[in-house]
Amino acid sequence: MEFNIDLMKKIGIIGGLSAESSVEYYKILIKEYNRRVGGSSSPLLIIDSLDLSEVVGLMSQGNWDGVFNIIHQSAVNLEKAGAEVIIIATNTVHKVFDRVENEIETPMISILDVTAEAVKSLSLKKVGLLGTIFTMQLDFFQKVFQKYSLEIIVPNEEDQEYVNKVIFDELTFHILTHESKKGYLEVIERLKEEGAEGVILGCTEIPLLIQQEDCPIPVFDTTTIHALATLEYSLE
Repeated sequence: MEFNIDLMKKIGIIGGLSAESSVEYYKILIKEYNRRVGGSSSPLLIIDSLDLSEVVGLMSQGNWDGVFNIIHQSAVNLEKAGAEVIIIATNTVHKVFDRVENEIETPMISILDVTAEAVKSLSLKKVGLLGTIFTMQLDFFQKVFQKYSLEIIVPNEEDQEYVNKVIFDELTFHILTHESKKGYLEVIERLKEEGAEGVILGCTEIPLLIQQEDCPIPVFDTTTIHALATLEYSLE
């Protein structure tokens, strides 16, 4: 695709949810931009880093209005700082994506839509979803994927608790263990047995632990998919 780096849109990132995933977004965006442009070049970025514990506390209480208020204010901060496209660098908080998008003028790119498009591009129909307990139990992923005629299945209750515990106790602190990797692969295998043709790593920390070479079915790394789609948009 042709692009003019002088016209690149400045990317605003709502980050800190967790810091580990924000770091991955930053690294992916810089590495890919530099690969395309060369030299010592890096993209124009602004990060508004939030307090993960505050947001998780609100989610645990079911206080999504409170989550919206925090994310909306972050988006406004990024607008005021000159962002020309804004992303939320986490899956779970996309529960309030539509509300935030409707309240600001700056374009936003949804991790849900770009991931659904990636799944659709492989002509799959049914995919498993791993993520936080909120992502797996709420239906915001399913609602978006239904628009693409895609079916989502989630792990059983015990597996959901396990996946969630590893995310919050280990991955958000960049603790990566062989035991947890083995456990995640076992969960993925059970999803495969239930008919999943691929698996969505629907928490931006999970790709730290699980990669495509680990799995017998296609893996959709939402962090990378979202970051690259955002860079593509910013360079159009």
